[in-house]
Amino acid sequence: MLLLAGLLPLAAPAQGLTPSGKAGDSAAATRPVGAAQRTADYIVAVVNSDPITNHEVLARVARVQQQLTQQGTKLPPREVLVREVLERLINEKAQLQVARETGLKVDDVAVDQAELSVARQNQLSLPDMRKRLTQDGIVLSRFREELRDQLLLARVREREVEPRVRVSEQDIDQYLSEQKDSPDATSVEINLAQVLVAVPESASEAQIAALQARAGLVAARARAGDDFTALVREFSDAPDRDRAGGQFGLRDADRYPPLFVEATQSLRAGGIAGPVRSGAGFHVLKVVEKRQTSLPGMTFTQSHARHILLRTGAQQSEAAAVARLADFRRRILAGQGDFAALARANSQDGSAREGGDLGWANPGQFVPEFEQTMDRLAPGQISEPLISRFGVHLIQLLERREARLTEREQRDMVRNLVREKKLDEALATWVQDVRGRAYVELRDPPQ
Repeated sequence: MLLLAGLLPLAAPAQGLTPSGKAGDSAAATRPVGAAQRTADYIVAVVNSDPITNHEVLARVARVQQQLTQQGTKLPPREVLVREVLERLINEKAQLQVARETGLKVDDVAVDQAELSVARQNQLSLPDMRKRLTQDGIVLSRFREELRDQLLLARVREREVEPRVRVSEQDIDQYLSEQKDSPDATSVEINLAQVLVAVPESASEAQIAALQARAGLVAARARAGDDFTALVREFSDAPDRDRAGGQFGLRDADRYPPLFVEATQSLRAGGIAGPVRSGAGFHVLKVVEKRQTSLPGMTFTQSHARHILLRTGAQQSEAAAVARLADFRRRILAGQGDFAALARANSQDGSAREGGDLGWANPGQFVPEFEQTMDRLAPGQISEPLISRFGVHLIQLLERREARLTEREQRDMVRNLVREKKLDEALATWVQDVRGRAYVELRDPPQ
């Protein structure tokens, strides 16, 4: 199954709201979907005037189960998962209604780009991804509508929440003081790759022993120097086996299952751990990269990029801007145009006079969609046109380097960290407020 974009974290447990908006009978909110009802479709909740169906809940439950399983995380009881997924869908419906009431829209060009991004995350061409989705029983039109909804949610949250957040110099001083006094002021970032040998729930003891031996063989071959990416392709049962050699990507240690962190904590880059057993099966883990980060003297990767920005509006649609930048990209790659010259003549921001040069940038300096695209580029590569809140960009990565933070750069980075924390808190408050104002009716399954 494909790694799908837009799967957001689960919300807090359902509050059992009645149409009056007050806490009421929580039995309907906590009642799991019965096995006999799973093939039938019916309305399980109404948010203002929008229904949520049984099929919507079950489809999202399946996606969450897929994500948790590939991460090696133990699945919660099904009734808990169903309840939390239903709560997430209720919150999303209410937020989407706010977005539409205020006139926000997402056009087809943005959805096309999001669909292409999902394909790239799975290292597939767009036609191959669509074929895989169909094989997995996912209707393509529904998939695109889910992408559209995720983009619309991001835009309404950005508009409603970001203006509420301010970071003062006192906030930065307090954060630095807390980190300095912390017994564990150093954090670890890890990039792990895995081979998962899945164990079916109904497996016998003999089958489990055979699967464990298979995982042991993989671990032995990895320790002997066999190419880990080839082992992933040959042996892994993980849904993400086709993605980047089974790698999870560089992330804070606390974003991994504790089992993975414990198994690899004494290893350096290149080390092999396992097999280790989880609820999903046996995992063989490779430490691709590990680095210690701390605020004092922190090292980090800087990126030097340039871009061409075309703003969108009444004079220029997103589709027109994307087509224009795609033509610029084609001309540059064919040797018929120069990036800097095109930027000076066409880019619509302050970097135009410098040929689009953005200088050396620290992590977190650009908006997430820009930074994620830039981070996937190798030096010299040019991105496809990218839509952000500012317009449409064409990005070229020039070079990368390792650097150490000066005191001023530390404060700038802390400002971004504190801002992200405050954004999370403000978002939670806004989501709760939107939910509190919504008319929510929870319905029992038909008898």
